[in-house]
Parts: sequence; C-alpha cells; structure tokens
Amino acid sequence: MDVVLALVLLVLFLPLFALVFLLVWIFLGSPILFFQERPGLYARKMRMAKFRTMTDGRGKDGELLPDAERLTSLGIFLRSTSLDELPELWNVLKGDMSLVGPRPLLVEYLPLYSAQQARRHEVRPGITGWAQVKGRNTLSWDEKFELDVWYVDNQTIWLDIKILFLTVKTVLFRKGVSADGEATMSKFTGPGS
Repeated sequence: MDVVLALVLLVLFLPLFALVFLLVWIFLGSPILFFQERPGLYARKMRMAKFRTMTDGRGKDGELLPDAERLTSLGIFLRSTSLDELPELWNVLKGDMSLVGPRPLLVEYLPLYSAQQARRHEVRPGITGWAQVKGRNTLSWDEKFELDVWYVDNQTIWLDIKILFLTVKTVLFRKGVSADGEATMSKFTGPGS
C-alpha cells in the first residue's frame, strides 16, 4: 500500500516537485538534494533524501555554522510546509521508509537511546508519524519517543489513515515546525533531554 500511495503522490506532486527543485537550484545552487544516513527498520542505515534547505556556510575555523545561521528563508518556508520532505517518497518506493512511522533521526543518536526508546526501530520510519501530528518539534524528546513507541504498539491501517489526514492539517496550519529558540529541534543528548 505504501508503494502504491507513494507512486500516486509522486505523480500528483510532480509539478510541485519540479517547482521546488527549480527554486532550490536558483536560490541555493547545487546540490539540490541533501542525502543523509539515517537509521531505518531495526536501526539498519539507509540514505534519506530531502530538498536542501541550508547553505554550506562555514566559520573561520572551517566548521559548519549552526543550523540557524545556515537556514535560508526559502529553507524556512520549505520546512514549515514540509515540502523539503517530498524526495522521501523515493525512500518509500525503495522500501526504506513508510508513509507513516516514527521519523528517522540522526545515526549519532542510536547509542543514546534507552531500551524503550530504541523500540521505535521495530517498524519502518515514516515521512510522517504520530509524534508529528501531536506536536512535531514543540514536543520534548521524551514525549516524542513515548509517542513513537505508542505507535509501534498500536499500529493499524486505520491509525495510519488518521495520521495521514492529521498530517495534512498540521502542514496546512504549519504547526510545531520548530522548538522554542531553535531552528528546528534541540539536539538529543540522551533520556531526559
């Protein structure tokens, strides 16, 4: 079902995909897509694709500047509307991701999870998920993980359909795009962060 829906969405969103592709190319240049290793099902690594939203700006020390300084106005718009996530439909077609599931986080967080938090990897990660429609980046890390594990324990086709409909509402009203004082979300440093 994920593959069929992802194909339908790719066809429907093709003009939008082309427009975002063009805007990123004009305002940010190449590369247009951003690829990053993320943990997938059973924490196996996969390459997740997104539209680029940040510059490659570096400080005098050669290190990348903080996200807030590299995030462009186009990037803010793409993130607030979740248009930067469109290329993840390719990850769904490949079988790395589902439309619905816990969002794939950074690989560097894997050793920091409690045993309960690590249960989020018992299902495929999703483009959207229960935590995304319940507060997105305004939630604490503990709240996100609690919602992710609840989803793992309660996953049904009807819950997935509900999450997809709630995602449309969340995106249209741009709810929970970033945590207070953050460009997106604070860094996860372990349970209780």
